[in-house]
Amino acid sequence: MLVNIPDLLSADVVMQLRKQLGLGQWVDGRGTSGYIAASQKKNLQLAETDPQAISVGNHILDKLSQNARFISATLPLKILSPMFNAYASEQEYGFHIDNAIRVDPHTGERIRADISATLFLSEPDEYEGGELIIQDTYGEQRVKMPAGHMVVYPSTSLHRVTPVTRGKRVAAVLWIQSMVCDDAQRAMLFEMDNTIQQLAGELGEHSSVVSLTGIYHNLVRRWASV
Repeated sequence: MLVNIPDLLSADVVMQLRKQLGLGQWVDGRGTSGYIAASQKKNLQLAETDPQAISVGNHILDKLSQNARFISATLPLKILSPMFNAYASEQEYGFHIDNAIRVDPHTGERIRADISATLFLSEPDEYEGGELIIQDTYGEQRVKMPAGHMVVYPSTSLHRVTPVTRGKRVAAVLWIQSMVCDDAQRAMLFEMDNTIQQLAGELGEHSSVVSLTGIYHNLVRRWASV
């Protein structure tokens, strides 16, 4: 399930965070990849322990904790601290699947990567290329979103970032361990939650809305692992 999270950050906030990230220590991105993925990866990353990365990452995590669409789509149990990457001058990341288990560099905690997320921090007209290509059950999805928008998708998906041929593409990437690890089950719950919210807006506390809400929570109870 591929889900867009629009306007997670405002344009003014993105500008402030970009300035802050520019003060950080950027390093070769291959240092955080597995053996196979490293051969496909050509980009720069902000060092995970850099104070600027930690500060901006905490701001993003705070925004995610308040975003109802993100929570509904991911049902997060744990969220890895964001990483920040930059692509320019023909840099790219070839097709790969994200590592199943990741370690938070700040806490040492192991997190199962059920869901991957990309938060765009550059406007589309700032660079050419740099599309996020995701292969899913509906074919190849090409994603290039406005700054401040996020896309989430299963970490099991084969995906890539196409070469940036002009300008610079800056983004945050992060991984989520969901309470419901099965993508098909999460998709059904997300659709049901959206339907409940729509019906509640139209019908209020109608008995059918109350009943459907109960079914939703019982399904979460059955499928969730915490």
